[in-house]
Amino acid sequence: MSPKPREVVVRLRNKLFLTFLIWQLIPSTLIFLLYFSIIPNTSFSSFPLFLFSQFIFSVSISLIPSPFGPRKINLSLAFLLFVPIFAFSWSVAALCLFGRVGFRGFLVGAYYGVIYVDNRRWLWVLEFPFIQHHPLLTFKRRIPFAAKYAYKLSIVGFFSSAILSVMIPDPDPFIKCITATREFVAEQIVLFVATFAIFFCWELTHTLHRVLHTKRFVFAPPKGSAAAEKNPSELLLSVLQRSNPTSLLRYHAYLDLCMVSENNVDAWRRAAIFEKTGQTYKLVIAVCLRPLEQLASRLRKDLGNSAGKPTNLSNQLSSPTDVKHIEELDNFQSYAWCSRIVASLTARSCKEDKFGFARLSGSNTAVVSTLISCLLAVENFMGKKTNLQSPNQLGSAVKRENGPVNSKAYAIADVLKTSIYQIVSVFHDEMLSDFKSCFLEKDWISSNIPLFGTRLMLIQKLHLFLAFQAT
Repeated sequence: MSPKPREVVVRLRNKLFLTFLIWQLIPSTLIFLLYFSIIPNTSFSSFPLFLFSQFIFSVSISLIPSPFGPRKINLSLAFLLFVPIFAFSWSVAALCLFGRVGFRGFLVGAYYGVIYVDNRRWLWVLEFPFIQHHPLLTFKRRIPFAAKYAYKLSIVGFFSSAILSVMIPDPDPFIKCITATREFVAEQIVLFVATFAIFFCWELTHTLHRVLHTKRFVFAPPKGSAAAEKNPSELLLSVLQRSNPTSLLRYHAYLDLCMVSENNVDAWRRAAIFEKTGQTYKLVIAVCLRPLEQLASRLRKDLGNSAGKPTNLSNQLSSPTDVKHIEELDNFQSYAWCSRIVASLTARSCKEDKFGFARLSGSNTAVVSTLISCLLAVENFMGKKTNLQSPNQLGSAVKRENGPVNSKAYAIADVLKTSIYQIVSVFHDEMLSDFKSCFLEKDWISSNIPLFGTRLMLIQKLHLFLAFQAT
């Protein structure tokens, strides 16, 4: 009996996590051995404890909040939880390499934790490479960057902790006992080397975590395997349907599907989406339209205004702390990927959908209607009038300011317009023919109540795109 989709997702997540924990042992071991060969006073018996400290760090960065961007309360919680953990892990590692560090070591670890959490370094998922090499080669290329960053952290952390430890009334015991200048200088050199070794080890672990958890082909079965022949999209669909919407796994599943939809590198995987039953295609489109549908529905609900009365953008920007509005735009990247997926698959269905399920199943209608509804909702949020008389005019009170909400809204609107134009460009002649035959509304606009605005507004907006006048 085949495993349930939820079990498949959990198994994949645990496999990735276990693989990361095993591989992080290699750089940690090599760095300890190198340090042991340079600093002969290091006790080799502390090696297991050093690996334990690296294990704490590895688990911690795996538990950092999701890549969608944490809310303020989650960010505060991350400070309270992860900064002490990083400080403790650094203290343990420093104790193994240096022998005694005390409060100064805790300060250096806390410093790294503050930098890590404050800069939201878990958002490295946005730096996912579009053209990937072998994971080991990618990791090898990132080593110089990790060393350079670790060196900078070592300098700042070393001197900052030294100053703070001196200012504190009860400093580390080893500072009190230092009487000889030569002994003091020697210990400071060893401490700096230990600081760099730990930071370098952490940066390599962070890089490895990034490489292993952004491996695209983790969702693709090996070519020639039974899974590749039967249903190569099974694992990908299981993650998209059953994983947590804010999880890293779901995030990369959308990106993987976007790459499959837009490029010719994995043509065999895209061909499996257009399989003869049409169920896979319908499921993929439904899964990718869901975030866009939620965005349009939430904007309509939160703004509390009609499509004919645009929201005053200047009022929005006057209170940038309005979490209710900002949260709807936080998932910009997933909205962009979902929009690009449905647009690419719809455009490619013109030639690659041999059975015509994209049209017969109503997916084309659902895609165009959802994209336009979502665009109208975002434009209304931006302050753009969406009534029939003046479709492209901005309200007089609107000011184009460079605020966080404003930039995200304009970015989402640009992606949506590009996606709609991608579909219109491919089906332009067909849409013109449908327009002359009065079938345009029937074939491309859903007869159901739109997510935002009215059906007449969606038709008018499609006419603007068809005439390449939508801006």
